[in-house]
Amino acid sequence: MRRIQNLMEQWLFIGPDNRQEQVNLPHTWNAKDGQDGGNDYYRGTCHYEKTFEKPEFDPETEEVYLEFLGVNASSDVTVNGKELAHHDGGYSTFRVNITEVLEDQNKLEVTVDNSVNGKVYPQKADFTFYGGIYRDVRFLIVSKEHFDLDYLGSNGIKITPEVKENEANVHIETFTNTEEAQVNVQIKDQDGKVVVEGNGCDVNLNIQNPIRWHGRKNPYLYTAVATLTVNGEVKDEITNRFGIRTFSVDPKKGFFLNGEHYPLHGVSRHQDFKALGNAISTKNHDEDMDMICELGANTIRLAHYQHDQYFYDLCDERGMVVWAEIPYISEHMPGGRENTISQMRELIVQNYNHPSIVVWGVSNEITISTKDKKDMLDNHHVLNDLCHKMDPTRLTTLACYAMCGPFNRSAHITDLVGWNLYLGWYVPGFFLNDLFLRFFHLVFPNRPIGYSEYGAEGMPNLHSRRPRRGDHTEEYQARYHEYMLRCFERHPFMWSTYVWNMFDFAADARNQGGEPGMNHKGLVTFDRKTKKDSFFLYKAYWSDEPFVHLCGSRRSDRSEDTTTIKVYTNQPVVSLYNNGELIEQKSGNHIFTFQLPMEKENKIEAVAGSVKDAMVLHHTEKENPDYKLKKEAKKSENWV
Repeated sequence: MRRIQNLMEQWLFIGPDNRQEQVNLPHTWNAKDGQDGGNDYYRGTCHYEKTFEKPEFDPETEEVYLEFLGVNASSDVTVNGKELAHHDGGYSTFRVNITEVLEDQNKLEVTVDNSVNGKVYPQKADFTFYGGIYRDVRFLIVSKEHFDLDYLGSNGIKITPEVKENEANVHIETFTNTEEAQVNVQIKDQDGKVVVEGNGCDVNLNIQNPIRWHGRKNPYLYTAVATLTVNGEVKDEITNRFGIRTFSVDPKKGFFLNGEHYPLHGVSRHQDFKALGNAISTKNHDEDMDMICELGANTIRLAHYQHDQYFYDLCDERGMVVWAEIPYISEHMPGGRENTISQMRELIVQNYNHPSIVVWGVSNEITISTKDKKDMLDNHHVLNDLCHKMDPTRLTTLACYAMCGPFNRSAHITDLVGWNLYLGWYVPGFFLNDLFLRFFHLVFPNRPIGYSEYGAEGMPNLHSRRPRRGDHTEEYQARYHEYMLRCFERHPFMWSTYVWNMFDFAADARNQGGEPGMNHKGLVTFDRKTKKDSFFLYKAYWSDEPFVHLCGSRRSDRSEDTTTIKVYTNQPVVSLYNNGELIEQKSGNHIFTFQLPMEKENKIEAVAGSVKDAMVLHHTEKENPDYKLKKEAKKSENWV
């Protein structure tokens, strides 16, 4: 029935100054200049062209759609000289019916624009807005009678489970392009066995004793199969996985999943990669998810835009609770209201069936440079009401920033609220985190609050015996996160916490830490090759997989006569050895420190149960000068 044909190879790219080159998709023209600093990456209009033979289909009974999974930011699609579609929004799926314009030989032209403008978000933010066709493009060949493909990138099926005690009522709505259709719906379990079925475009199917989708503990997925029949002939079929779960948020106790207290602790994620930008592969997505799972996170904030459907699927499969949001960020644009609405509608319609998603995020740090506050607040009310109308099953949230105080009206529109706070990094004073949380909870005890962002820059090549705020050392980043984890333990009412960020990412306007164009707050480097010490701190707190990690292995030259050895582990007892001799054994939780008299060469081993880690330290006369941020690099340029 449905046939998919990818269109990923042999495109002609016409870039700045009309330079031309052959490219394969996914592709961005900012893979280099969007990551090297200077805030001068190319933002403008480029063109993609491809010639193709008419795909095999029966024009009497079938239609052909072009499907684009991600083109940033605005795009115009032309086939054989006929303009067929315009789309504003760089992170969502859109489709074009090209049946009527197809010839034996065809020319496809896609004009893509990531220029500065006042109507399409994002325009101002701490990340690079890569231009290009950076996700898949493909043909969808379908019967003329088919499940709807023309509504906001939807796949034509909407699944709403409602759980009551030991049964689930699954409301399944399907949308077709013909009134003559008969629809059969089956629900299958993970083994492919039909659990229940029914007929109609709007059906309620009852499942007795359903298996719950329960996050990392049991991400169980059912599959709905909808078959469209006309006059006894099957014309179309779609499948969609879904999960059955309940969730709630208590302002005093936090998040609950299926009635069970389920504290949300996780990370934020940007989708770009070194030398690739946003033009990443499924292998890159898999690698990211594997590391997030290794860390022990149970929730992800997918910032600051709609991510690839493949990654939302991974979140369903791996049990990640998700905060999904649109790029309404940093600055309210009076001319961008319709774009916030269209991006939110696409986000909800295209992702409604993912059990991993529990909240829709309407904005991020929007008060940072907003002038028309009245219009901004009204825009937020419109978006919040839209979310509740389109999806009454989920909650809404937004992320405020430090200069947006607890009494700011924008912080009290959505169901939940998060704060992006870097107290202890951009301003001194770790203790300010405790003061803020206590004050907010005291004044607004019934308002659920979380940390949507927190973090500190950390360079794996920069080190200090006495780390200080702003030195960009790996040691200070770890010290910061040690405090934050203890802080969150003191405030169990928080509904969620999200490290900013899981991975370093490109922000071309930045120049910090001696490497321009980067935000280095990640727990893992941009190329995903180096897990910083802070990564293992979170693994010690969150993961059940036995491990032990010696911190400071990259500070292998040390001038002090007695050095501090720090160990992160999720095991209760650690033994430290140097040059084969036991130095000390300690019991504790997560973080262990030892004082080690230095020898000329120190072969250190940490043993915790069945796991161990090793490193070599050298006693030197002076501290290695390469560990310190160079004088010429100390002039720090933030994105704002």
